[in-house]
Amino acid sequence: MDSTVLDTHINKQLFGKDFIWGVSVAALQIEGACADDGKGESVWDVFSAKKGKILNGDKPTIACDFYNQYEADIDLISQLNIPNFRFSISWTRIFPDGTGTVNQAGIAYYNRVIDYCLVKGVEPWVTIYHWDLPQALELRGGWVNREVVEWFKGFTRVCAEAFGDRVKNWMVMNEPAVFTGAGYFLGIHAPGRTGLKNFLPAIHHAVLSIVAGAKLLREILPDAQIGTTFSCSYIEPYSDKPKDIKAAVRVDALVNRLFIEPILGLGYPVEDVPVLKGLEKYYQPGDDENLKFDFDFIGIQNYTREIVKYSFFTPYISASLVKAENRGVPLTDMKWEVYPESIYQMIKKFSSYPQIKNLYITENGAAFPDNVADGQVNDHKRVAYLQTYLQQVLKAKNEGYNVNGYFVWTLTDNFEWAEGYHPRFGLIHVDFETQKRTIKSSGYWYADFLK
Repeated sequence: MDSTVLDTHINKQLFGKDFIWGVSVAALQIEGACADDGKGESVWDVFSAKKGKILNGDKPTIACDFYNQYEADIDLISQLNIPNFRFSISWTRIFPDGTGTVNQAGIAYYNRVIDYCLVKGVEPWVTIYHWDLPQALELRGGWVNREVVEWFKGFTRVCAEAFGDRVKNWMVMNEPAVFTGAGYFLGIHAPGRTGLKNFLPAIHHAVLSIVAGAKLLREILPDAQIGTTFSCSYIEPYSDKPKDIKAAVRVDALVNRLFIEPILGLGYPVEDVPVLKGLEKYYQPGDDENLKFDFDFIGIQNYTREIVKYSFFTPYISASLVKAENRGVPLTDMKWEVYPESIYQMIKKFSSYPQIKNLYITENGAAFPDNVADGQVNDHKRVAYLQTYLQQVLKAKNEGYNVNGYFVWTLTDNFEWAEGYHPRFGLIHVDFETQKRTIKSSGYWYADFLK
């Protein structure tokens, strides 16, 4: 297999021997087995069963069948020389109803996954929450109900006590801006709620939960490395008109600052997004202290940039995105612009917070239309994407920014939320009819890079 695809001018050694390399996945997107061994229903199981919510009517029922094929997939991780594997714990495998009685079959499953990683010389990195809230808790208000903080602590405690003897690296929560924004404001992700009355309390309760979970991990596992992850996009104004520049500042506050700043003790970016004043309604005594935590690391997840212009008709933020497909720029299958400098700019932005000790890129990757031909998937565009983004990570590192790890999104093609099985992000192609795995050129390239 030819994995040289382009002259890379980049190699692993340039990043230093302590730089961390890995691959990331999420339970709901790969596991399948959605009702096996006592697992309860998640909001995504319910949301995806509703007509018209997921592209092509796709459901995560089987996904990549990682639940049954985890050994073979971890073998592939090892074969590709990938030393670190980031995966999440399905809340409803541990607590089918969100709280109450622990499902021991779920604990046993993740023990098998963790143990097999260690047998294969792969370090497990656990994300506690990656969007799959138990439906039983959604029926009690989900992230809109302040009780979710206690529910989440209960889930975190069980994970820490069951797996903390072997898992050294923990991420409390994945991309809160996305699951609150898409799930509780726009309604395009599970559970499909809309409006400020859902969005504002979900924001506040997610931040409280991230901090409560982190404090609990620190208490139970004092030697663990504790982080959490945030989505981020490089935001630029459409023009140098003051209205466009101010619109870009508002969108940046919403997309990139909304969650990281309160956690660092800086409060919500209310000055730039005045509608966030509505968060005050959900404050209780002591919340200021319960919104911040001193994390060992922050994970940032970047794919693209967005161009923003002033829009009188857009409520709350008076700003709209100029779609990448209307800008004549190279696109991925998600219609996201390929803009490698975005990752450099986001490392620079997050490094500007002195409170952040350590940054990892915990997701970066691209979806392209991949086909198997003669047993091969020659995904040259993905290889070029990874190389050019890594060049920007290296540029940031060489300039002294504290970025010390990089995880590719993702191992295998999977269930990509509202987009179903259409976008293929994997280093490994999955035929969803047969579950056959085919390592793509990008997988071989990464293996060579890491060798």
